Amino acid sequence: MRKTTRLRELFYRPEILVLPGTCNALQARMVQAAGFEACYMSGGGTSNSLLGVPDAGFTTLSEMLLNAGYIASAIDLPLFSDADTGYGNALNVYYAIQRFVQAGVAGVHLEDQVFPKRCGYVAGKEVISLEEAVGKYRAAMDAKRELDADFVLVARTDARSAANGGLGEAIRRGQAYCREARVDAVYFEGAPSREELGEFVAAIRDVDAEVPIMAGTSAISPPPTWEELQALGLAVAFYPGAAFQAANVAAWDYLHDFKQRGVQALVEFQERTRGHPLAGFGVNDLVGFPALRQREERYLPAGALEKYDQSAGVYTP
Repeated sequence: MRKTTRLRELFYRPEILVLPGTCNALQARMVQAAGFEACYMSGGGTSNSLLGVPDAGFTTLSEMLLNAGYIASAIDLPLFSDADTGYGNALNVYYAIQRFVQAGVAGVHLEDQVFPKRCGYVAGKEVISLEEAVGKYRAAMDAKRELDADFVLVARTDARSAANGGLGEAIRRGQAYCREARVDAVYFEGAPSREELGEFVAAIRDVDAEVPIMAGTSAISPPPTWEELQALGLAVAFYPGAAFQAANVAAWDYLHDFKQRGVQALVEFQERTRGHPLAGFGVNDLVGFPALRQREERYLPAGALEKYDQSAGVYTP
């Protein structure tokens, strides 16, 4: 089954899809190893990890496609990706969506912010006019239909927490994106409460009873459970920073400890993680060194694998 078809099935099925986010191919392999059904590439995570800059419109289409292509190639799961604002007007969006399809991505969300945009949970956001946004989503839908109708195009509205916005404006836009652009799914960014999530879902259902709905829930405390989100009518439980936020905190803490205590911090880390699947050189298993050796056995000349007996290494596949 094509990855686009599989992602579409996951969005439209009755059971909620749990979608964790990553910023690189190694983390995506971890998502797959953990047993999730799909993977997300974060635009913010890509900006932070690839460029070391804020998620404020600095990452180009080429840089996003490069990272998305690496991730999509590294996993068997369908990849759902951030596509920011589409990197320009409706014509740029048309081109960008086709490039995401060609990169092996199974779906994207496209937001209605102005360019340069900013991270969805950072103050100072603005949105483009409703008319311009509808035109961009119509262009995106036409672009993906030309190459792969199953590619999932999600219209994200940031109007709830944007300047001069609010829940009513987010609802108005979400309804228009369903009714006028016929997008595959709708994404409500910036929901501050379970109650507003419920109001948004009910309003969208008034114009489209079947369209999948997802939401950013980082402003809701405590976080809703997966069961709560499904009961509210959401198709996706979305955690865009799941992999890299945990990795960032762990790396920060270890590096500060290593700077303060030196090799003793390394020794204690090795003891604490002994037996972990990724401890030491265990990551080599995850990224495919054993499969590489199997291909050597299959394709290289007789005697080529004697190198393993004639050499030494901390890790042997």
